[in-house]
Amino acid sequence: MAFNKSLAGYYDDLAHVGIPTDDLKKTIAFWEKLGFKKQGQFDTDDQGHQVVFMKVGHLMLEIWDSDGAVHKTGAINHISLNVEDADGAFKAAKEEGFDVKEDEVQHLDFWKHGIKFFNIVGPNDETIEFCEVVKD
Repeated sequence: MAFNKSLAGYYDDLAHVGIPTDDLKKTIAFWEKLGFKKQGQFDTDDQGHQVVFMKVGHLMLEIWDSDGAVHKTGAINHISLNVEDADGAFKAAKEEGFDVKEDEVQHLDFWKHGIKFFNIVGPNDETIEFCEVVKD
């Protein structure tokens, strides 16, 4: 990691686009019809809610059923940028004065070794996530 690296230097691509749904099966079928393939499916709580990751090319979608769909323009919940060092990116975001939603980097048990992430708020109240898929 470079000394005093800015937040802009931490991400290298789009990680995924987050879309909540009311009907996970119907949503999966829709995206499959468009050519997306399921990459992973994980439980999100003990209530039976799930998250599914679907991909075509290098575009990944994160679709989950615990928050419900908005059903209007603006229904996408967040865009996520891929980072290799969520902790360093979090520190840079705080130092640069971005409106960071969390007090610390978050962790979820998705994929083999989990993910680390945090979110910032954009000028139009949009959520931008910085996500690291932990390698080991």
